[in-house]
Amino acid sequence: MILGIGVDIVHISRMREWQAKEALLARFFHPGELEDAQARGPRVTQSLAARFAAKEAYGKALGTGMRDLKLRDIRIINDVNGKPELRLYGTARERFDEIGGQSVFVSMTHERDSAIAVVVLEA
Repeated sequence: MILGIGVDIVHISRMREWQAKEALLARFFHPGELEDAQARGPRVTQSLAARFAAKEAYGKALGTGMRDLKLRDIRIINDVNGKPELRLYGTARERFDEIGGQSVFVSMTHERDSAIAVVVLEA
C-alpha cells in the first residue's frame, strides 16, 4: 500500500551558491553524501541539487514537510548500477517508522537548470 508520494524541483544555481557555504552543506547533507557528490567531479552541483530535491520530496511524501526532520538524517546513495536509494537515520527514520513505512523508492534527474526527485513511501 502506498503511504505517500512526494515530488520536488530545485534550481541548480541555488546549489552553486550553497557550495561556497560549508556550514550550510554540513547542515543539509550527510557527510558520506557530500563525499559521494564530490566524487562526481564536474557534476557535483547537479548531484547535490538532485539529492536536496529528494530530501524535500521525502518530507512531502511523509505529509509533514520538513517539520521535525533534520535533512542530514536523509542520505541518498547509489547502488553499483547507479540506482539511487534513500537511507534514513535519526529523525527521518523515526517519522518513517511512525507512519508504518516499509519501503522507500526514489527517482532523481537533472537537466540544465533544474533537478527533480520523486519519492514513494510504501507500507
